[in-house]
Amino acid sequence: MSNAGYDAVVDVDDEGDLGHTDLQEDLEFHNSNFNETQSRKGGPGGGGNNGGSGLPPPATAGSGSGSSKRYLWTLSFYSQFFDVDTSSVLARCWAALYPRANFLDVLEGNPDLYGPFWIATTVVLILFLGGTISQYLASEGKGPFAYDFKLLSGAAGLIYGYTLVIPVVLFGALRYFGSESANLLECWALYGYANLIWVPVALISWSPITILNWVFVGVGFGLSVAFLLRNLYPVLSATDRQTSKILLILVIALHAGLALAIKILFFAAGSPVSGGPEGDTPPAAGGDQPPADTPPRFF
Repeated sequence: MSNAGYDAVVDVDDEGDLGHTDLQEDLEFHNSNFNETQSRKGGPGGGGNNGGSGLPPPATAGSGSGSSKRYLWTLSFYSQFFDVDTSSVLARCWAALYPRANFLDVLEGNPDLYGPFWIATTVVLILFLGGTISQYLASEGKGPFAYDFKLLSGAAGLIYGYTLVIPVVLFGALRYFGSESANLLECWALYGYANLIWVPVALISWSPITILNWVFVGVGFGLSVAFLLRNLYPVLSATDRQTSKILLILVIALHAGLALAIKILFFAAGSPVSGGPEGDTPPAAGGDQPPADTPPRFF
């Protein structure tokens, strides 16, 4: 056959006799892939590169090793902690207010810092506004009112500090006592979403009714600490029994300290984080007070 594009297939009997072969029945022509095979070898020696050998490229081909690395000083390192959509954040907020399942299961292995950051920021702003309204109501009729922005810095220090530092301390303690399931991001997310209950509590911080303030703070403490204990207990139980009890008591005590700080600092006029002592009011406008050593005048 002069045509290189075909292969000849001949049916030969057991005795090697070709005399009776019927070419119409026993001789068949098939398309050959000879030319395609030659083109795939791609070069002298038939070796070539991976693309010419017909084999799939290695798994690491085409992907730079440095493209998946995230460094501490780059934005991509921190953006991975905020990679969550609005629907997921709302679902997690709902699960924090009405817990039906373990919150770590709701996170689905993707804890975020987006929700905790904005929840803490909302609590800070509402505490500042509530404390300002409380001071205004207490000083009404005693002179001009001045905003005290030390309330804002006090609220920021309290809420951000508690949400940031306490999970780090808890994570370090769990790792020290041998809990391999502890995860710092999950601790941050858990404490951050636990602050959500303080949003409605802080909304009534301006109320002058003391017993009402204590009731709301107590309810907020009870719900938030129950949320923390319910989700932290499986992690704390990974340590020995005595250690887990101590850590549970520590979690409750620190959260009680947060609740008391919120009540004392922001739920009453004359807060210790404000500018002056309780009952101190600025002098009326234009009311120059006489010097202290000036004797009283009787006439």
